[in-house]
Formats: sequence, C-alpha cells, structure tokens
Amino acid sequence: MPGIRERLAQDVAALRQALALEQDEARSEVQALLQAVLAVNRAYLLAHPERVLTEQELSRYRSLLQRRLQGEPLAYILGEREFFGLGLRVTPATLIPRPDTELLVELALQLMPEAGGRVLDLGTGSGAIALAIAHARPDARVTAVDAAEAALSVAQGNAVRLGIRNASFVPSDWFSALAEQHFDLIVSNPPYIAENDSHLSQGDLRFEPRTALSSGPDGLDDIRRIIGEAGAHLAADGWLLLEHGYDQAAQVRVLLQRAGFGNISSAKDLAGIERVTGGQFSGGI
Repeated sequence: MPGIRERLAQDVAALRQALALEQDEARSEVQALLQAVLAVNRAYLLAHPERVLTEQELSRYRSLLQRRLQGEPLAYILGEREFFGLGLRVTPATLIPRPDTELLVELALQLMPEAGGRVLDLGTGSGAIALAIAHARPDARVTAVDAAEAALSVAQGNAVRLGIRNASFVPSDWFSALAEQHFDLIVSNPPYIAENDSHLSQGDLRFEPRTALSSGPDGLDDIRRIIGEAGAHLAADGWLLLEHGYDQAAQVRVLLQRAGFGNISSAKDLAGIERVTGGQFSGGI
C-alpha cells in the first residue's frame, strides 16, 4: 500500500484537477486531511513519509477526501477554522471566517475606548469577530447577536472552549431584542451579496448558509437596515463598522452620511480592496 509520500502526490493531483487549486494549496489541504485522520501535526507527516495508513484510517481519509473532491469546504469537513489566532469550530450553520474579516477586528480594536467599552457584533455566526475582540480586550463587554439559533449555539460553544468570559450571546434579528441597550462600538459582517449574483453558486459559497450571504437585489438590504437603526443603539460619539462587498464602499459611505454619521472612511484589505467602511455617530446617547 502507498505511504504518505505517494498518497500526497496522488491526491494533490486529484484535488488540483477537481477544484483547480494551486499546487501549494492542494498539498496543504491533503496534509490537513491526513493530520485530522492520524491526529498528528504536519511535522509528523514530513518526518514519516513512508507511514502506511491502517484500513480504518484509510477508510476515514477516503471519505473526507471524497467530500473535498466534491467541493465541500475544508473548514466544514474538519469542523474548524483559525481566525485572528483563535481556533474556532464552524458548521454549515455558520459562515466560514475569512482572513479579510480580520481587518474589521483590527479597526474595531483601534476605535475602542481605552478602558472597558461596550461592543455589539451583529450577525455573529461562529462568533469570530466578537470572540476575537473579547479575547484581545478582556476589559470590554461584548454582546453578540444572531437570528439563527444554530449559529448562536456554535458561537457560545466557541466562547466556552476558548475560555472567553466577557462575551454574551443574544438571539436577535439585528437590533430587535436589544431594547434600549447602547454600545460604544457596533461591528458587523452582514450579508452583502446580491441575491442573483452568480458567485453564490460557485466554490465554498454553495455550501454556506444563503441567509448569511445574500441580502436583496443589490446586496445592501441588511446594511441599509443596520445603518438606519444603529444610531438608536450607539453611545455618544459611538462608531459603526461594516464589512461589505468589493464594489459597495461608495454606496455604504453615502448611506452613513444620510443617516447622520460623521468621520466616515473606508479601509482596504490585503488585496487593496475597500472592504470595511465606518463612521461616528455624534447623536448617540
């Protein structure tokens, strides 16, 4: 039977052909599947290229590989994804945290009060944004909401696993369950893809929850609602930060301006695309 070296070569080629992955990406994914099945680290794979899988290990590995060959996201297959240095559990009930969203966390940390502070994460999903902020700022009080109870359960579980105690979780359709609560900072990575966008039927997006991806004909329905209601939940001079699509920054800036926000600006992600836009609400309580 082939050892790890031969299996890597064979299955990397299969992944590249099936999913049009780059060589390094395909190799990394096959290694990740092998690590999960064998419960070892990458160094072990490199040090034991002759290792032959047992029948039981081979059966499980083939099952996982077949799921990936059919396009299922690696994060769902493995049940985890790293975000901002935290290992998060993810399921098909949540979006898969992406590196671009780390920009939103970085900006949020820059805008938070020096001491304490109340932060709201709208549509928390796996809890990635809320938990990254709460972990970096244990003196802050972070509230995370989601309308999907299955997603909120995943976020709560991640908080427990990571030992993060300064984050609370509330089932809510955006602001609906927050009554008179006010926050120094509101952040969100809301649905922002147009409902007829062809990308929704491609790649990982085919497997992710549609309600967490798409929002109306132009993708801005939820962003409009958040901007329209955020002022009623912001403390004096509080901030709102929103992740959005690659071509939506100008529209989001206009929406913020019309809603009475000032100090409006957009920040670029690693690809040089305006990915996060925010503003300050001087009319807060």
